[in-house]
Amino acid sequence: MPRTIGLGHQNFEQLIRNCYFYIDKTNFIKEWWENGDVVTLITRPRRFGKTLNMSMVEYFLSVKYKEFGNLFEGLFIWQEEEYRILQGTCPVISLSFANVKEESCWQAKRKICQLIADLYSENYFLLESGLLREEEKSFFLDVSKDMSDVTATLAIYKLSDYLSRYYKRKVIILLDEYDTPMQEAYVSGYWEEMTAFIRGIFNSTFKTNPWLDRAIMTGITR
Repeated sequence: MPRTIGLGHQNFEQLIRNCYFYIDKTNFIKEWWENGDVVTLITRPRRFGKTLNMSMVEYFLSVKYKEFGNLFEGLFIWQEEEYRILQGTCPVISLSFANVKEESCWQAKRKICQLIADLYSENYFLLESGLLREEEKSFFLDVSKDMSDVTATLAIYKLSDYLSRYYKRKVIILLDEYDTPMQEAYVSGYWEEMTAFIRGIFNSTFKTNPWLDRAIMTGITR
């Protein structure tokens, strides 16, 4: 019986569990994992399947989804034992800037700060794990939608440290639509300030992060 072609799906689990038509792109995981790059930037047009691909990678690697290996049964990546063993073993930090489309720099920065604060909320267990020192607990609690620029630019860097120590493994970082805030800043006239803010986050997150195993960023900017 032919499968339904469901349009617009961005969640890998939903697509697979509903048995919608899916072109197997799981070979991407193997190719990406074996190419050795620390940061991979994927630039493709809108509606190209970038977000669905990022969802696929997260479901495959994240410790949050270690019981979700059945999603990949029958797909390319599940044919090799070393990748079946890899599934669900990595600390993953995943966020999207897709909805950061504000008319002012203050609003845009506040929304990005909220997204980062949500990451900390998802990992609140770290506060009670006995892992963090008192000054680290203080920093953790400082992360909020109203945090300072300095705290914001270090937040993902610090979370990478905490997760890496907890899981005893370096982190994977997935950032979808990295360029949306910059596009809106250009259109709305706050390019310089937003670029400085984003540069600070990206530098600490992707360039000088000793707890980063590898990362993927997607966007539409050539």
